[in-house]
Amino acid sequence: MSLINILPSIVNESKESAHVIKSGNYIAAEQIGLGQNILVQGDNLPFMQFLLEQKNLQGKINLIYIDPPFFSKANYGSEIKLYSEKIKSIPVIKQKAYHDIWNNGMEEYLRMLYTRFLLIKELLTEDGCLWVHLDWHSVHYVKVLLDDIFGEKNFINEIIWNYKSGGVSKRRFARKHDTLLFYAKSSKYYFKAQKEISYNRDYKPYRFKGVAEYKDELGWYTMVNMKDVWQINMVGRTSAERTGYATQKPEKLIERILESCTREGDLCADFFGGAGTLAATADRMGRRWISCDIGELASINTHKRLVSETKNGYIYYVDSEHSENKGKLSIEVDLEQLPISDKYKLTLTIKEYMLDLFDSIPVEEKHLPIIKKIMKENSLQLVNYWSVDFDYDDKLFKPKIFFCKGNDGITQSCEWLAQKFEKIGIRCIDIFGNSTFHVIDLRREREDEA
Repeated sequence: MSLINILPSIVNESKESAHVIKSGNYIAAEQIGLGQNILVQGDNLPFMQFLLEQKNLQGKINLIYIDPPFFSKANYGSEIKLYSEKIKSIPVIKQKAYHDIWNNGMEEYLRMLYTRFLLIKELLTEDGCLWVHLDWHSVHYVKVLLDDIFGEKNFINEIIWNYKSGGVSKRRFARKHDTLLFYAKSSKYYFKAQKEISYNRDYKPYRFKGVAEYKDELGWYTMVNMKDVWQINMVGRTSAERTGYATQKPEKLIERILESCTREGDLCADFFGGAGTLAATADRMGRRWISCDIGELASINTHKRLVSETKNGYIYYVDSEHSENKGKLSIEVDLEQLPISDKYKLTLTIKEYMLDLFDSIPVEEKHLPIIKKIMKENSLQLVNYWSVDFDYDDKLFKPKIFFCKGNDGITQSCEWLAQKFEKIGIRCIDIFGNSTFHVIDLRREREDEA
């Protein structure tokens, strides 16, 4: 049966299922700074219902950008680079990030999107808009669904993002673009036209009355409203914003969308958060943001990226199903009272990290022996990020200090001064996205010593 013939059933059944979605159960894993931006690891469907039912965000989000799987029928990963003085020639290890393979084909894929589009529409403000980032695999089908939900009159633009990277073939023209579908919630949508350079023919001046002309090293040009074909480079291998996530999108692309459709202070969301580009860009531009991804790898890479870049703070939530400890930390604690002072100096040193569920690591089996060897010889190479709350209250983890793995490894020790120390919370996340939480109760240790 043709997919066109079954589109009505996709629409009707998705509408029915959207009414029975259960709100997710999310635990606040970390609070960075004072902001109320939200980063979530979990399924975006119950999370959107959570935003509607428990956060009362119906009609409150100004812009939603999503970069869902493209129906490419492929698996995607990210690269892990490990180093050890004791082990030579460690290969680059590719771990699985997400799969874009659908057992029931395009029908299953479209059902997944349609249900989410219904909730997205509820979350948008009346002057809000939706941007859906796709490519040639499914964009034609998805546009039909969006026309049904948002209405054909609320379709605003089909943006072509052209780039240099990508595959080539002798059997077709090189596929060098993605498509972004831009829909409004209503006719009241906010939009600020952007300007771009348009060079005059032969780069010579027109001298039209009332038309401002400018000149650069190429020649004469005018400024015109931006067209719907955008030439923006992909994130290069040596780019400072590169996270290693397979399908990372450039900040310049998201920046242009936010400049066009949001104002400073507006709330933006990305429910297929991936590398966290919308969150990072929105934060830098003074917009509030929500970012969600079901993948552990995507979530921790975004968390690590935002810890270094965010100015406005955020709360990192995880689905309760994914909150269990998957590793063990060996930590050395040294507490010293400073002379001629009422303060103590606490020194924490991570000595070792061990994985509990080694066989569940999302890498090819051929790489497991080298990871086992590294765990034995230099286990801290597996630590991607760790943070410390020196005044943990058994409720919300609020780290005062955090360390991210760099090219030269990760910082093992930290010091902190305070008049007293009671409970210390330490969160560690490894390179595979596994989270471990460790609590040191210094009161109990003092009681044991007494």
